Amino acid sequence: MSPSPPPGSTIDRRLGTHSDDFDILLYYLYFDIEDPELYAEQHRTLCEELGLRGRILIGREGINGTVSGLRDSTDAYQKALRDDPRSAAIEFKIDPSPEHVFPKLSIKVREEIVTLGLGEKDFSPNETSGTRLSPTEWHAAMQEEDAVLIDGRNNYESDLGRFEGALCPDIDNFRDFPQWVEENREQLEGKKLLTYCTGGIRCEKLSGFLKNEGFDDVYQLEGGIVTYGKDEEVKGDGFDGLCYVFDKRVGVEINHTPSRRLITECRSCGKEHSEYSNCAWKSCNARIFVCDECAAESGIYCDDECRRNDEAGVVLTKEEQLARRAEVAASRER
Repeated sequence: MSPSPPPGSTIDRRLGTHSDDFDILLYYLYFDIEDPELYAEQHRTLCEELGLRGRILIGREGINGTVSGLRDSTDAYQKALRDDPRSAAIEFKIDPSPEHVFPKLSIKVREEIVTLGLGEKDFSPNETSGTRLSPTEWHAAMQEEDAVLIDGRNNYESDLGRFEGALCPDIDNFRDFPQWVEENREQLEGKKLLTYCTGGIRCEKLSGFLKNEGFDDVYQLEGGIVTYGKDEEVKGDGFDGLCYVFDKRVGVEINHTPSRRLITECRSCGKEHSEYSNCAWKSCNARIFVCDECAAESGIYCDDECRRNDEAGVVLTKEEQLARRAEVAASRER
């Protein structure tokens, strides 16, 4: 699990790198880990030896991670996981990069590698999950009259980009999905439910949850949005905006067809803009879109109320903060 760097590797070459010498890996696998703490310790040793940075969650049910590193390092990391019989089936989504996209390495042990919070009703996606659709199958299924696309991500992710016509639950956390499904059951009944997310892991769980809730016709986009954008046949067709990713890139291109378009705009002037900022009033701190010109002129605020409160030094309680963010969310045009 913790091999030495391969002979002749360049993993110790920290400076003077050339364009796209790095790779970004996105991956997950549900498999049994008897001792997550020990596995995490061994995994940390491996990643540190290879000079990797990123976020990795480990639990008894498997691993969920995204890391960046020099190409020799990420190649060695992939080999290490595939050489381990427990994780031999793991698949990696790979993007080239000119640099690291994470500031440090974070490896944490969790009860769930993606948190749906079902407690005693929890299940393994290896036992229950929606039917997997390849990108070409997904593209065809989207056109069907009874198809309902469900975005399996948080609201700030779907605000940046989403499949055309998808249901995008206005939720802050993945664990809010069970309540959303209960509240929206009527519009889902009798439909062909197509679930999607960034890399596939959340839809492994969401599609299985939907099946356990009695929905029979449930599907998931295999490999997620990222794989859909890399497919040479569909080329990301039907995806509007950018795909939110949890690293310094924030948003990545998916649609490589003439239908490609941005769907986000500056909150102040309405100009097309796709870079997230946080409201400068710390008690709000909502994710918003404000263009450079408006930021320079008026600061980065949701509205005049946030600006006035910031200037007055107003501090909200946790409950008031949540209420304020709900107001901001309600004002978004989706």
